[in-house]
Amino acid sequence: MEDVPGVAFLKPGLAARLRSALSRPDPGTGRAPTSGVRLATGADGTGPWRVDVQVVALRRARSVDVARAVRATVERHLAARFPERPAPRVTVTVTGLV
Repeated sequence: MEDVPGVAFLKPGLAARLRSALSRPDPGTGRAPTSGVRLATGADGTGPWRVDVQVVALRRARSVDVARAVRATVERHLAARFPERPAPRVTVTVTGLV
């Protein structure tokens, strides 16, 4: 996400800030992410994915342009990696400016 113009960084979760590097779970343990990207599927797992992205933008960039660019990037990435899936519903929130 940091490659998208106007994005400073993904919004980190409070737990990620407080947790030490030694206490992080191993990848693949199934724990929900605490960072700025969340993925949800329907109960049966066949419907479109719902992706929630929270970013902090650069002050010099317009938030609406940043949100649109992030949404387009996520949609392109998921379409390329999972062409058989229906188009995802992507929600982008700019949570702060730096």
